[in-house]
Amino acid sequence: METPLSNSGNPPIKTAQRAPLALSGLDFKLLKVFKAVVEAGGFSAAQNELNVGLAAISKQISDLEIRIGMRLCTRGREGFHLTEEGRLVYQASIDLFASVDNFRDRLSSAQNELIGDLGVGVIDNTISDVNSPLVAAIKRINEEYPKVRFQLQTAQLDEVERGVVEGRLVAGIVPVYQKREEFDYFALYEERSEAYCALGHPLFDMPQEQMGGNVLQDYECINHRYAIHRDKLNFARYDSFSASATQVEAVALLIKTGRFVGFLPQHYADTLVAAGQFRAVRPDLINFVTPFSLILRHNTVRSPLVKAFAQALGVDLKVSV
Repeated sequence: METPLSNSGNPPIKTAQRAPLALSGLDFKLLKVFKAVVEAGGFSAAQNELNVGLAAISKQISDLEIRIGMRLCTRGREGFHLTEEGRLVYQASIDLFASVDNFRDRLSSAQNELIGDLGVGVIDNTISDVNSPLVAAIKRINEEYPKVRFQLQTAQLDEVERGVVEGRLVAGIVPVYQKREEFDYFALYEERSEAYCALGHPLFDMPQEQMGGNVLQDYECINHRYAIHRDKLNFARYDSFSASATQVEAVALLIKTGRFVGFLPQHYADTLVAAGQFRAVRPDLINFVTPFSLILRHNTVRSPLVKAFAQALGVDLKVSV
């Protein structure tokens, strides 16, 4: 994987005046390597993604540093870290490739054909929700536009939001607890959550008619840190949240100890209830719903591919919430 710049020496010292950089095909290739390294978290981690060896990746990053006259990262025993210039170049490369993809999408649309990468982020454990239109939307896009390449990522809410803001993801499908000005929101569906206990908990065998709407106030509860619902305080005391978790499965694991009560999406808990491991606590009284939305970065051009994806989800991009 030698490149023409491999033996050019160390990156030159930056000067106050420098000729504008004219991008070539080689520059695009080097920038793609750099972007992959950053998103993988280092040279070693990027080997599988790039399908090349460590030495080749190192040379190509050095070539890029020589080409643009900036030190982009440090690598060594202390690990991989971006310099300030590296952060700038990484963000610029995201914008560059997004622009290239948008240009390609427009041309393809003119030819009645969509191609390109569709990067979508979703939170964990939503596959069992029959209200989610995502599976049907992906199937439709694949059938109608077979040259579209899907990049589906499951992550925590803040990671999905960060991916959309930074441009690594085109769109996100997320629960909406509090709207942020960086996004446009388009309503998709609602998710119902209920309170659950597990085998071994005092509430597990208690008759439902003996429980009131404030029954949780006498027991230890789990704080699902991303599920910021004011409604929870109608059911449990603030100081009763003696355990915390960041993901749905982590909440379920804590419930399974038989020591805590926690809120879970009904679609997720149904199989555990059917197996006799979990029980909903007064679901007729103790429940709330969470809206899910498609999020897109605010004030960005909607490419034909994004419009097609939104349409497959049943979303009108002219109607944000």
